[in-house]
Amino acid sequence: MKPPYDITPSIFQLVTSIAMKIGQLDASQMTRPDPYLRKQNRIRTIHSSLVIEGNSLTLDQVTALINNKRVVGPRKDILEVMNAIKVYDNLGAFDPYSSKSFLEAHKMLMEGLLDNAGRYRSQAVGVFQGSQVVHVAPPAINVNYLMNDLFKYLKRKDELTLIKSCVFHFEMEFIHPFIDGNGRMGRLWQTVILRNEYPVFEFLPFETLISQRQQEYYGVLAASDRSGKSTLFIEFMLDILDKSLAEMLNFNNRILNDSARLEYYTATGKKEFTRKDYMKVFKDISTATASRDLKKGVDEELLEKEGDKNKTKYRVLNTDLMPILKKLMGE
Repeated sequence: MKPPYDITPSIFQLVTSIAMKIGQLDASQMTRPDPYLRKQNRIRTIHSSLVIEGNSLTLDQVTALINNKRVVGPRKDILEVMNAIKVYDNLGAFDPYSSKSFLEAHKMLMEGLLDNAGRYRSQAVGVFQGSQVVHVAPPAINVNYLMNDLFKYLKRKDELTLIKSCVFHFEMEFIHPFIDGNGRMGRLWQTVILRNEYPVFEFLPFETLISQRQQEYYGVLAASDRSGKSTLFIEFMLDILDKSLAEMLNFNNRILNDSARLEYYTATGKKEFTRKDYMKVFKDISTATASRDLKKGVDEELLEKEGDKNKTKYRVLNTDLMPILKKLMGE
């Protein structure tokens, strides 16, 4: 059966807005951001998802763990981060339409944290807010059937992936198939579903916006639960996705001066490039401006020039610019 929800004007407008932004990212070749930006977004995603679940590690500590550095902190919190790093590093290995793959992801995410990691619960569970029960999940005996039914819905061809990802997220939280890890699995699997059709979502840290609107997130889950429809939750999550895409576009389109453009470009990891390559990243500058930028890079010994006219190539000489790039990104 199709889970119940309504297509509202807000949902229609958000789907249209998201589609337009994905098109803009495709056109600007930003569907796979540069390695540094991808890494920073991955760090933000892992940190935000676990903060929502009460993890105490800071963004700097998560960054250190990703860089294989030693961190002092609660063992459980460190293990949560290490497991999440492993899962997000293997996003491409998960099949969004496979319940087996879904269980494998849970096992990887909760290994060492939960005795029955990777298995559906066999006991009753409820969701508490303080001492108050706000949701009683379906009986454990129904979980396998309900999850199989949800995966059948996910395979429907007559539903938009953007909407199906939100519906799956909500319905999975309603079923609450695991003793623990349901929240992070709901957010993770929405990423897996979206990534399968739109690669940009692998590097979109929308969980950061969820963590900033955490009370609203839980409130919309509860309101949708009470209404018996996921409509409100779909609207909320589509708004989150739309704002996250806008953030990525704003970064790509921000106005930079010549020094900032050079600093950004040379920190992307490209060792050799042409003026044409440079202008693919900074689409709003003229050929003359690009030439002036690159001459400045040569004069300041950031770049080395080889060849002449149309055969000119530039090599990066100084790549120790990460602190500057972080400042540009507001971190």
